[in-house]
Amino acid sequence: MECKAKVFLAAALAMAVAPWAMAGDMTAFQLIKEGNQYVGDESKDRVVQIHSEKSIASLTPNIWYVDYYDPAATFKAVEVKFGAGQKMKVSHPWRVLEPVTGGAKVLDSSKLKVDSNRALEIAKSQPLLKNLTLRASQLWLLHRDSDPGPVWKVKLWAAKLSHPNEEADIGVVFVLAADGSIVKTDLHPNSVD
Repeated sequence: MECKAKVFLAAALAMAVAPWAMAGDMTAFQLIKEGNQYVGDESKDRVVQIHSEKSIASLTPNIWYVDYYDPAATFKAVEVKFGAGQKMKVSHPWRVLEPVTGGAKVLDSSKLKVDSNRALEIAKSQPLLKNLTLRASQLWLLHRDSDPGPVWKVKLWAAKLSHPNEEADIGVVFVLAADGSIVKTDLHPNSVD
């Protein structure tokens, strides 16, 4: 009987800790769902942009910003900032130009098939990057005026050859969020010299 109680307690503890342990590895799309609990009903799932800060000590960013459309806000946005999968802040950012430039449009969720982790893997697999030691990344999910839909902009840094502890900006890869195809690359691996 005592053994069963210990097994039950261990299982309950594992179930309670598992979401917390995995929180740091949450993808951008998972953060959209997580962020829904911090915004009003009129903003839930109405994402206009997602972006990360440059990753630190890992290739995967752990600071993310999810911007939702908020019809009641002055600049039509509410932003939820996450750190390691946990809510850090909710704010109404100054997005002065977005309503004019179209940046306040809600992303078409039917065209959001490739999540941030997959976009990063696709960007890393570019042949020009094969022999480089990638160190950091930064991602943005952006609008695209043409029909295929939103794109992931993946910016990468690699270790310098002469000073391996220093990083060099090696460019960006644009990945279509609908199917993972490469839209455009602007890579300059020679910057590690």
